[in-house]
Amino acid sequence: MDPSRFTSSFGDLDLHLLGEGRHLWAYKKLGAHPQTVNEIEGVSFAVWAPNAHSVSVVGDFNGWNGSHHPMLPAGPNGFWETFVPALGPGELYKFEIHGPDGTLLPLKADPFAFRCERAPGTASIVYGLPAYAWSDGAWMERRQETKIHAAPLSIYELHLGSWRRRPDGSFMNYREIAADLAPYVSWLGFTHVQLLPVMEHPYDPSWGYQPLGMFAPTSRFGGPEDFKAFVDTLHRAGIGVILDWVPAHFPEDAHGLARFDGTHLYEHADPRQGRHMDWGTLIYNYGRAEVQNYLIANALFWLDQYHVDGLRVDAVASMLYLDYSRKAGQWIPNRQGGRENLEAVAFLRRLNEVVYAQFPDAFTVAEESTSWPGVSRPTDKGGLGFGFKWDMGWMHDTLRYLGEGMMARPHHHDEITFSMLYHNTENYVLPLSHDEVVHGKRSLFGRMQGEPWERFANLRLLYAWLFAHGGKKLLFMGGEFAQEREWNHDTALAWDLLNVPANKGVHDLLRDLNGLYRGLPALHEGDCKPGGFVWIDCGDRFNSVLTLLRRGSEPDDFVAVAFNLTASPQNGYRIGVPAPGRYEELLNTDSAHYGGRNLGNLGSVATEPIPAHGFPQSLNLTLPPLSAIFLKPESRPAVQLS
Repeated sequence: MDPSRFTSSFGDLDLHLLGEGRHLWAYKKLGAHPQTVNEIEGVSFAVWAPNAHSVSVVGDFNGWNGSHHPMLPAGPNGFWETFVPALGPGELYKFEIHGPDGTLLPLKADPFAFRCERAPGTASIVYGLPAYAWSDGAWMERRQETKIHAAPLSIYELHLGSWRRRPDGSFMNYREIAADLAPYVSWLGFTHVQLLPVMEHPYDPSWGYQPLGMFAPTSRFGGPEDFKAFVDTLHRAGIGVILDWVPAHFPEDAHGLARFDGTHLYEHADPRQGRHMDWGTLIYNYGRAEVQNYLIANALFWLDQYHVDGLRVDAVASMLYLDYSRKAGQWIPNRQGGRENLEAVAFLRRLNEVVYAQFPDAFTVAEESTSWPGVSRPTDKGGLGFGFKWDMGWMHDTLRYLGEGMMARPHHHDEITFSMLYHNTENYVLPLSHDEVVHGKRSLFGRMQGEPWERFANLRLLYAWLFAHGGKKLLFMGGEFAQEREWNHDTALAWDLLNVPANKGVHDLLRDLNGLYRGLPALHEGDCKPGGFVWIDCGDRFNSVLTLLRRGSEPDDFVAVAFNLTASPQNGYRIGVPAPGRYEELLNTDSAHYGGRNLGNLGSVATEPIPAHGFPQSLNLTLPPLSAIFLKPESRPAVQLS
């Protein structure tokens, strides 16, 4: 077959933008696209391999013989293309590439493949970009009207392969998962789900964090249309979908991006720049325009083709620092002599600028574990431009504090309060994520201290602190019903625990905390702005008590919250409040409904004209052991709990 007899699928503008690394919709040109050329149906293939001596497309359709379908250069910047007649969706294929010296390389999967063979197979599958009949119009319209920083954002994080499984232990498919997940998450009151990476990956124990098929939802759970149906189902149920996205590194499997055209094309050649010491993976060369283009086009692909609502960017700290997890002599300083990866910084800024320009109603979240300034500040104000940043400090400090015994807590009081010293520097998400329940760290319940009743009470306290603290919320699956064993990606969650009253009590508490958080503007409008969280008293280390106010946009809209972090009740505990009157006890984590002992304030308590904490009136409270109580003036509308 002579490929030159078919019209090129590239226009001059496409080639110009691809050459400059500014083609935002590169996936519409590169990869495999079923189409009609010169009135003949077939598939157009295109790939970037600038240093290759020759490139062919191979597959079952030609006996995996590269001599049958050679590709031709398309323009001057290293792009190759061909058209194969009488071919359609479902065909397996790869690229046969001879490197610059003519050496035959291992067959390469398509970097832009929209569908991949199920592991352990590694072939790409012709799929293209077929239209899908979306039915989430109401959600997408509502998304445009939502000011996400002032709106409730409560995220249920999950791993699709171990949330639930079929009775025989096999994976459920995307549609089956969605059918169960949508009503479950709706009942619990979460606003969004966040999926551990769904991009195709060769190694199950990587949980998706070593992806190679960046444009393909993993075939473990079905095909692209099935995943679109998954998102569609969640959206129709009023639940947003966030994808974990990994531009920090990729595995060096022979069929992947490593030495793609016989040279270090996507990665740095020098291992001091191009290899992750911790993970044994390769680092993208962010200074190369075409590599930036590949990653940014991929981010847009998921927002465009799959209607996802947000991207959580993994391992940002490893991108920002040239010496990340390296000893002296194992890294190369930047052109200014510093440790900052200037090319990665430029990439992240451009990524966020492009995402927000094209999809202003979507958002990005950075998993960034250092004190890099302005991660969630706009780029025109010197920041990286993310919408949110994970507050890893809050998570570590809180879990370390609650892991202490009761007698030690007064000596660690500053750990539980420290987060508010820096809270207003970023737009934070508070993560109780998958990373905290694996590798010997134990489950969240397993990390709690004391007798069984104390451990459950401590866990309920942790969740109350999550929802009372400023910042958006995230909880990994299994935590909602106090799963005791660590998360295991090979097995489903221990769903039978919902039949245990104490575990069911935690489950019910999560539902009610979400209900309060979503229903009361005071608990979410100020998540990301100064004044949304105000201490009443953060200094009572002797009693291990914390008291605070959450404030909404209206001056008289507030909720008071009191935490007793000891295993003994505190009777006659006085806190100052801004307004006189009777205060309703909205939620008490010691309620018998949640598995507690039912101590409290009999549903409400009236102020007394006794000054406290800078206010002219105060409340005389009973604080149950290891508990939190949420209070508001009765003049404000109530929120109905389960």
